[in-house]
Amino acid sequence: MTSYLCMIDLKSDARALAFAAALDAWLSLLRDAGRIGEWRLMRRKLNLAGDDFSDFLLEILVADLAQLDAAFHFLGSADEDTRQLYDRMNQHIARVRYALYRPFPDAERVERLTLV
Repeated sequence: MTSYLCMIDLKSDARALAFAAALDAWLSLLRDAGRIGEWRLMRRKLNLAGDDFSDFLLEILVADLAQLDAAFHFLGSADEDTRQLYDRMNQHIARVRYALYRPFPDAERVERLTLV
C-alpha cells in the first residue's frame, strides 16, 4: 500500500463538519469506484502541532502508483455530478500540501537484503 497524504487548511469561513461531509461524499465515490482504497481524515488534537502542520491530515491508501494514476484519469474524465462533488469539497480548502509515502522497508528491499 502507498499512502497519499494531504495536510489541509480550511478557509477562515469554512465549517469543519461541512468540509468533512463533502470530503466523505467525494472520497466514498472514488473508493466505491475502486479508484482508491480506504481513507481517513484526522484533525489536530488540542492544537498540539508545530507551525508546519495543518489543521487536518487526510490519508488515502492506494495499492500502487498505477491505482493512483487511474484515480487521476477518472477525475479528469468525470461527469457533471462528480465535478459537483469535488467542487463542494474543494470550496472549503484554503491550502493543501501533498506527500506520497510507502511502507519501509518495502517487500522488494527486504527480499534483496535476504539474498545478500
